[in-house]
Amino acid sequence: MNEERYSRQMLFKHIGTSGQEKIMNAHVLIIGMGALGTHLAEGLVRAGVGELTIVDRDYIEFSNLQRQTMYTEMDAVDKLPKVIAAERNLMAIRQNLNLHIHIAHVDRLFLETYAQDVELILDATDNFETRQLINDFAYKNTIPWIYGGVVQSTYVEATFLPKQTPCFNCLIPQLPAINMTCDTVGVIQPAVTMTTSLQLRDALKILTGATIATKVTYGDIWEGTHFTFGFSKLHDSACTTCGTQPTYPYLNTTQRQFASLCGRDTVQYENPEISQEMLEAFLQQQEIPYQRNPYMLHFEYKKHRIVSFKGGRLLIHGMTRPQQAITLINQLFG
Repeated sequence: MNEERYSRQMLFKHIGTSGQEKIMNAHVLIIGMGALGTHLAEGLVRAGVGELTIVDRDYIEFSNLQRQTMYTEMDAVDKLPKVIAAERNLMAIRQNLNLHIHIAHVDRLFLETYAQDVELILDATDNFETRQLINDFAYKNTIPWIYGGVVQSTYVEATFLPKQTPCFNCLIPQLPAINMTCDTVGVIQPAVTMTTSLQLRDALKILTGATIATKVTYGDIWEGTHFTFGFSKLHDSACTTCGTQPTYPYLNTTQRQFASLCGRDTVQYENPEISQEMLEAFLQQQEIPYQRNPYMLHFEYKKHRIVSFKGGRLLIHGMTRPQQAITLINQLFG
């Protein structure tokens, strides 16, 4: 252990030498590398977490730069996948970091493949369905996870401990409104850092074995309001995730070929039979202009910007309904 590097953290009485060793032996998964994810990843790497897995399905755009702290203008110009740029910056912070990166959409298969051996899952998404999937997976596999939400100037955070606390589904009726996203109503940086400060606090508590209160924290950084309330009594014995007879329905949902991205005016289409090489040859044959980098290929068709990733995953911008995407894909490929 490099004691000088972590000396100030180890002087903190609730961490010390033993707590630092636990942090350095931990494996954490962060789902999403946007505003919350970049803050969380940097905080954990600087704190000394030994192994980190990060996953994100998107790429960097100029609208990200106001709040997603790891990325630069050149990253947006190059349209780099978020985890690629994050990898560069995280490894520059600490070269002995054991880092795993995935340009991927998080579904049941992803979690079962890459999340079985983690000590903690951090939610850095803006997607309600993904949170429910995380919740089911975490409770089925007894893995703590920390929820974080940010929109406009508001923040909300809660930690879920399987076999100890009610789950996310039990809490949903009591949560502040979560049907808005920063892509529809905006967000300011102070609300992001408030959310991730709370998430990182609880992450350090979990990794060092400290006790965590069963409570939700939420507030409005612009208005200066800050509230907490306990939710230990909200457990629903009939809950399909943490009740007496759990069925984990979100793990058993059939994966859809088309899915709307929350607040993005974007539909995701998945077809593993469409390789990058096949798509590039098709675009050349149809004389459709395109650009590419080592990670993705992007082009425009019928005034819709389309980005293709390896593995047959396409993001179709400028639409909100899967049926629109189905029509466009049929027109494109016949």
